[in-house]
Amino acid sequence: MTTEEKLKILTDGAKYDAACTSSGVSRTASGGGIGSADKSGICHAFSGDGRCISLLKILLSNACCYDCAYCVNRVSNDVPRATFTAEEVAELTIKMYRRYYIEGLFLSSGVLGSPDNTTQQMIKALEILRVKYKFCGYIHAKAIPGTSAHLLEKLGRLADRVSSNIELPSSASLKLLAPDKQRADVLAPMGYIRSRHEGGGAREGFVRAGQSTQMIIGATPETDLSIIRLSQGLYGKYKLKRVFYSAYIPVADNSLLPALDSKPPLLREHRLYQADWLMRFYNFTADELLDESHPYFNEFLDPKCNWAINHPELFPVDVNSAAYEMLLRVPGVGVKSARRIMVARKQRKLDIFALGRLGVVTKRAKYFIEGGVGAKLCAADHPENAVRELIRGENARQLSLFDDTDVGAAPLAAPRLTKR
Repeated sequence: MTTEEKLKILTDGAKYDAACTSSGVSRTASGGGIGSADKSGICHAFSGDGRCISLLKILLSNACCYDCAYCVNRVSNDVPRATFTAEEVAELTIKMYRRYYIEGLFLSSGVLGSPDNTTQQMIKALEILRVKYKFCGYIHAKAIPGTSAHLLEKLGRLADRVSSNIELPSSASLKLLAPDKQRADVLAPMGYIRSRHEGGGAREGFVRAGQSTQMIIGATPETDLSIIRLSQGLYGKYKLKRVFYSAYIPVADNSLLPALDSKPPLLREHRLYQADWLMRFYNFTADELLDESHPYFNEFLDPKCNWAINHPELFPVDVNSAAYEMLLRVPGVGVKSARRIMVARKQRKLDIFALGRLGVVTKRAKYFIEGGVGAKLCAADHPENAVRELIRGENARQLSLFDDTDVGAAPLAAPRLTKR
């Protein structure tokens, strides 16, 4: 099999892994090295000057000894198999870098015999890149659950970011659909990386861009609430840089999984990313956004707006006196605009027009601030009116590009509110 044929198979097999966005690392070539990693972001991100930064995303091998029901590369699936040698991975990366196709590498793999054997092959490929080719560009490597600590140490010193995918949101689902995997094996690399960072490992060049993980959404019956609670716990305990959510794309005819003709829950994935952002940058907790009586996000409103609608006692907010933490909770006000408000209001009293010039999305914020047009709509006795107005302002349904629904025909009379 030629390298080009392997590349076609192994790039296709890697497309289901969403956890390859990266940022926060700066590696500059020196001593005759080539390549560099900009700390502003690699792959699926934009640098400070607006460039889209890309990386080669491949599997070392799609030959896997595990039989995870949701995975296209499971051992029982009849698909073409291919495996790169370490030399091929390194040479391919350098050739594509020299052609200006990429600026880094994302390397994952199926489990070749055992976690340690697979990790050893990945380490060998990265050593060739770093030592033989003196490649100083960005590298993201996947930690294989069950890998020994001494191999994780080697992998972490060669890669800028390492991710260990938790894959399914609960131990019960993992046991049901991936019987060869144990939750403890997935969490062990996270714990090791965190302990190394607490000891100054990042400064020593060990996983300097931090770690991440991915969860598959919609393959199993966990609620949005249970998913964001898990994410909150992972951020707190393991200091992850990102938790990625991947809408399940049916790849197997299995009674335990959604039907092959079912659509991926892309809107649900988007709502989880919005909630994740609120927890990371807006000081929301999982239990503020959802509760046991309403464990799923509102289809019609983003999580922040839905939270505001269900807490009318806190609104409208006086932007000229409110604390920074409260400004962050006003729909339409972001982190940057909240900081600008804090500075600008020392000079003058702010009105709705001034807020617009500061970057506030006034078409949303106006319902939740004093002096905003329609601010009374968020009063406790008129929540449905506020919902109708906000939905109408969002063209009836957010992210309608995911299906062929006529958004103009969406029912505005009685959208269902999600409490908390």
